[in-house]
Amino acid sequence: RETSSTYIEVTDDLHFLKDGSGFVLTSEKSGWNHIYWCAMDGRVQRPITMGEYDVIGVQGVDDAGKRVIYTASMKSPTQQAVYAIALNGKGMKELSPVGGFNDAEFSEGFKYFINTRSTLNEPELTTLHDGAGKQVKVLKDNAKLRGKVRDLGLPQKELFQLTTDGGLTLNGWMIKPKNFDSRQQYPVFMTQYSGPNSNEVLDQWDGRNYLWHQMLVQKGYIVVCVDPRGTGRRGHDFRHITYGQLGKYETEDQIAAAVWLGKQTYVDKTRIGIQGWSYGGYMSSLCITKGAGVFKAAIAVAPVTNWRYYDSIYTERYMGLPKENAKGYDDNSPINHVDKMRGKYLLIHGTADDNVHYQNSAEMILSMVKANKPFEQFAYPDKNHGIYGGTTRMHLYELMTNWLVENL
Repeated sequence: RETSSTYIEVTDDLHFLKDGSGFVLTSEKSGWNHIYWCAMDGRVQRPITMGEYDVIGVQGVDDAGKRVIYTASMKSPTQQAVYAIALNGKGMKELSPVGGFNDAEFSEGFKYFINTRSTLNEPELTTLHDGAGKQVKVLKDNAKLRGKVRDLGLPQKELFQLTTDGGLTLNGWMIKPKNFDSRQQYPVFMTQYSGPNSNEVLDQWDGRNYLWHQMLVQKGYIVVCVDPRGTGRRGHDFRHITYGQLGKYETEDQIAAAVWLGKQTYVDKTRIGIQGWSYGGYMSSLCITKGAGVFKAAIAVAPVTNWRYYDSIYTERYMGLPKENAKGYDDNSPINHVDKMRGKYLLIHGTADDNVHYQNSAEMILSMVKANKPFEQFAYPDKNHGIYGGTTRMHLYELMTNWLVENL
């Protein structure tokens, strides 16, 4: 039995030992997410992993080898590696290649695993390893894509840290134009998600989004992403501070990040925009309202605009019940802050969204009309939360690109 004044994170990290002696599971009770051995009655528990880092997930228990296989961000919140450790907590070994972002799929019996590794600027490399971590062969090198990226001569995506005026250190990544000149001032396009226990600032290949961001960089923008409080891999307190008031601290941190960027000599602080999808759209809507004057433009794709409209298993885990936390729900709903809005705002939603229902955007529209605020809106008929199918994604990204060029 475990209790918390906030919430217990839902995981699949429960694995019973074949000898019937107990089971392993993860818990944040030490302040960091770690693996514990538990007796079958649940009363006797001992930590298998310890330290100021988060275990990301348990791959399984190698009963024959008496070890636990797991992923963790031990070296940095931006990296992920695959590890093995004995059930007694000794002999920890890194199994995956060093650096970047690694994820593995193990064979039955844990004699082999397929590892996928990438970095900020390198596409995935898929390799086969034995249970001790030794590489057996390369399965997919993505040579064609790697060559294409190299031939394009794209500017490097770089990790950085910033310290807010309040003394908080946040992780971020940045892409600067190819012929960057620190004596010039550039507009900044901030992209983010910011949801609970999520991470966008990772030493990991970002696929199509990476290429879209590189295109925006070619158009003269600096593209930036920052993970605010509430996101993962930085311990219990960093994650759980947002409990009961989703959006409050995340918005403060994105605004603080934009202010920090605006103080850099190479940034035009009058041309900072922000974009996001789903929770990220919720955040960009809060930033253009609560952060009025800091952001010139914002794009919200399929945003939550009132937590009373989102599904209960997610919302009530992080917010409690509406009747017990009405203030927390209302204080951080964008529909209640449209009177503060300044700058340009583009709202995009699929009318058949079965995750963040279209009702969210409809209510946002009603609030902006009531406050007589100008905005632009585009609806994709019969499209769900992913807004895809046929040429839909192409249309969406061309729409956002053209809008940014006109408004940022």
